[in-house]
Amino acid sequence: MKIVVGLGNPGAKYNATRHNVGFDVIDALVERHAFGARAKSKFNANVNEVMIGMTKVVLLSPLTYMNLSGQSVRAAIDFFKLDLKDLMVICDDLNLDVGRIRIRAKGSAGGQNGIKDIINRLGSQEFPRLRLGIGRPPANWDTADYVLGKFDEHDQVLIGDSVRQAVKACEFWIENDVQATMNRFNADPSAKPKKKQKPGKKPADTQSDTENKSTD
Repeated sequence: MKIVVGLGNPGAKYNATRHNVGFDVIDALVERHAFGARAKSKFNANVNEVMIGMTKVVLLSPLTYMNLSGQSVRAAIDFFKLDLKDLMVICDDLNLDVGRIRIRAKGSAGGQNGIKDIINRLGSQEFPRLRLGIGRPPANWDTADYVLGKFDEHDQVLIGDSVRQAVKACEFWIENDVQATMNRFNADPSAKPKKKQKPGKKPADTQSDTENKSTD
């Protein structure tokens, strides 16, 4: 059994905002796997229990507002008595470009208040998370206004693509492990594939892979 949690704020005025992309991924998973079943109200969250492959999965959208997301997550983990490796948390990320996703096996909150509250209430950073890039706010924009704002027409296309990619990543993680999921889904989609060297041809000097990797 596994739990997939999407972070966001409840209420119609927050629908389709940058801060609610976690909810968007859960909604897409529900549409694919719940077959019209209505969500239950449990753990101060909307909850759907579905089968993905051979695994029972709890799809959870906390109704606590972003900054108190840990209340619902803690309650669900305690109820189902699951290990934290079986928890995947989905949220927005200001430090990733729109259209990018990034999976990590563990780590700090990175400025994301929902993740921060989950870490505080679980007493651990040792759980997987999937971040969807929403980009940085323009100069002189208030960060809170930016994350609670909606995507423009161009970014709507990009975020739609990343939501679909995040759904595939969650489905893959459910049947595999987080390392395999990172290996498969963390690549930059804009990166050009490397050309194969012809036999006997000396490769040009390049930076090491370590130097080229992003540190976010």
